[in-house]
Amino acid sequence: MMKSWFFVRSILYFYVCSIMMIINMLHFLRIMETPRRKFAPGGDFISHMPDNVVTNILDRLPLQDAVRTDILSKTWRFKWTMLSQLVFDDNFFECLLKTKAKNTQARVIISRLLLHLRGSITKFVLRVDDELSVEDDDISHWILFLSRKGIKEFILEHYYETPYKLPTHLFSCLDLTHLELDTCCFRPPPTNFHGFPNLLSLDLHSLSEERSNVFWEFITKCPLLESLKLTVDLSSDKIKVAEIAKLENLKILSLYYCHLDTMNNFCTTFELLGSLPKLQELRLDFMGGKLTEGGAKHRFSTAFPSLKALKLSRMCLDVGLELSCAIELIRSCPNLQTLEITTNSQYTSPPQPVDYHTTEQLQLRSVMFEYWKGSENDVCLLKYILACSPFLKKSVIRPYALIMIASDERLKFTSKLMKLHRASPVVDINIS
Repeated sequence: MMKSWFFVRSILYFYVCSIMMIINMLHFLRIMETPRRKFAPGGDFISHMPDNVVTNILDRLPLQDAVRTDILSKTWRFKWTMLSQLVFDDNFFECLLKTKAKNTQARVIISRLLLHLRGSITKFVLRVDDELSVEDDDISHWILFLSRKGIKEFILEHYYETPYKLPTHLFSCLDLTHLELDTCCFRPPPTNFHGFPNLLSLDLHSLSEERSNVFWEFITKCPLLESLKLTVDLSSDKIKVAEIAKLENLKILSLYYCHLDTMNNFCTTFELLGSLPKLQELRLDFMGGKLTEGGAKHRFSTAFPSLKALKLSRMCLDVGLELSCAIELIRSCPNLQTLEITTNSQYTSPPQPVDYHTTEQLQLRSVMFEYWKGSENDVCLLKYILACSPFLKKSVIRPYALIMIASDERLKFTSKLMKLHRASPVVDINIS
């Protein structure tokens, strides 16, 4: 018992010292302005810290360690009940299996913990799978409980075969600022639901919906939304790009191209997304998506005025249309500074030539290519970027593994890159 007490106390002292160094200066001064108190005989500063500082410390500890602080002293017996952030992740459940509570169902322990907490709960993270004895009804009860506790960040990773049907009382969590869901099914919101007025970030994976358009009824009622990440397949409906284009405060957007309703017309897609006035970061994954000639133009009629970071994943640059799309996107971002492109290493067809010549200058500072095969079109794109980027500082190229096996191939690969003209006198090409 003494060893355990000493261990926990040592950990707590370490966390206190670390946190005190990074606390906001205004917050620190406010604490310093409180009248000094004389500690009782045998007392110390850990036993007399303000409640808001204690909560700050506990929230930074792994949940299981935060609960263990109850053995520090009588004063700390129930300090852990001031927790405001709960993270039930793999680390928590692995620790649970190693303790005497391993025979107690996880659902019982989580329910008991929730009932003991005194104040508001601002963050709740739950990652569950088939190996845990957590049922959908349990999760629904916890969401109902959280809806009365001022929850702001809710993350549910539900790794079950059957999607979890979200309860309607989720729509009562009006203080939400971040919502992340995995393998869930949207139900129609109640008729008195007018939206999440404070939601800033929405991250959805493997989403389904109980009936058509439920998702769009929900998303259009998030007026302050700044970050939207969708790796979902709505089955009955495609992702409506025109609806996304209405989110005027959007700064970060991540989509799968094959899930878009405008997939067959890339010009329409990028003209709509390019109209977002505050968009700063765009990530597009082209897995399963195939660009077509339909609606193709030489230039987009709108640009991305605020876009600074662009990430294109699993593009097949050997297809001339996809290379044209990539070049056109880059051209349409006058303030783009960071570019990442991951090519599709599985595609083996011969490249198709593309006219990339332009006199326009780019503002790029950093470029990264992954699974680069060094094909004619790959070199074409890199040649265009190097020739038109006078401010470029760093270019990282991670070749397709097969290129790096033979030393002669590696030498040929490197010499091809070194011959390319560079507009920037300081650019560093790093082949890793």
